[in-house]
Amino acid sequence: QVQLVESGGGSVRAGGSLRLSCAFSKSKATDNTYCMGWFRQAPGKEREGVAAIDSDGDITYADSVKGRFTISQDNAKNTLFLQMSSLQPEDTAMYYCAARSVFGTFCYGGVRQRDPYNYWGQGTQVTVSS
Repeated sequence: QVQLVESGGGSVRAGGSLRLSCAFSKSKATDNTYCMGWFRQAPGKEREGVAAIDSDGDITYADSVKGRFTISQDNAKNTLFLQMSSLQPEDTAMYYCAARSVFGTFCYGGVRQRDPYNYWGQGTQVTVSS
């Protein structure tokens, strides 16, 4: 079983920055390969992918955040990050960390769909005021 715990959300003014963290832990050791992503959901809207990193370290961003958000991970600390800059009111949402577990040596989740991801955190709220 995988546990994901997000932190770092808050309220900022437009143009500000926030850094989200996601602590990843497993209840037992497995040989599975994992990949991670960040999603967000605004009130009344579908959950959408923001950024993802596959097991080879390749990164995908949603068009809406390219050039403003940066996803990274610290494998030694089992932590995923999302550095968000130039935040806008439309970035206001609950942000979720997601993980996908697969058999084999390569894992890809992407940002187009939430279905590939097996595990989700509880979310951290980001509010951007104008």
